[in-house]
Amino acid sequence: MASVNMADVKRLREITAAGMMDCKKALEESEGDFDRAVELLRLKGAKDVGKRESRTASNGLVALKQDGDSSAALVEINCETDFVAKGERFQELAEQVVTHVLATKPADVAALLESSFDGKTVKEHLDTANAALGEKIEIRRFAVLEGGYIGAYMHKTDPALPPAVGVLVQLDKPNAEVAKDIAQHAAAMAPQYLKAESVPAEVVEKERKLFEEMTREEGKPEAAIGKIVEGRVNGWYKDFTLLQQAFVKDNKKSVGKYAEENGVEVLAFVRFKVGQA
Repeated sequence: MASVNMADVKRLREITAAGMMDCKKALEESEGDFDRAVELLRLKGAKDVGKRESRTASNGLVALKQDGDSSAALVEINCETDFVAKGERFQELAEQVVTHVLATKPADVAALLESSFDGKTVKEHLDTANAALGEKIEIRRFAVLEGGYIGAYMHKTDPALPPAVGVLVQLDKPNAEVAKDIAQHAAAMAPQYLKAESVPAEVVEKERKLFEEMTREEGKPEAAIGKIVEGRVNGWYKDFTLLQQAFVKDNKKSVGKYAEENGVEVLAFVRFKVGQA
């Protein structure tokens, strides 16, 4: 068996993103032939694609594509390790996918996977990356906003890694500073809904029942329970709806008030964080 140069192992890992031991074994099997070792790893990756289906892809990135000031897309694409997430090949795939999403605006992830670019379906592109990189690669979600004025903010939770948080904010008219401020606020404060009216009725009812149960357990007078519960529901809105959250740059006013003072209306927002609902 040929001795293995550790510098070649390292270079092979950088090129293929395969595990250190897999790289070492491939070089040993190829008797030091570097190109053959690359091919062996890719063949092994293709055979292992099915085995990865049950594995968890909890790392990855959020990719952004904008077309002027009134059209933008975000995509969350996942992998298993941060080593692959910061690799050039994975990031190129993410850029291709988000560009395709903005151009075609598929209905959902299933439709996206069946759509095609560069002669292959998106699913085939993912399978190819899966085989080459040796990890489960998947698209978790995407969003497209069109119309009005759209600002974006991308945040890196680790300087060595690609963006893990992405936010789009849609205003009714152009205001780059306000859009950026609100996008940065959303990145930090993680609102779940735009405003109280945006919250699904079943979600509000669930929270109301929970607050009612808590209030009764606290022994509050029966006549006061309704008012206390409504107060707590309103407090929940201030925590979880963008427009009612206290603005991070001035917590004496809400985000909605900040927008109003600057003569704009927030029409929609999207916030993705890798691995977060």
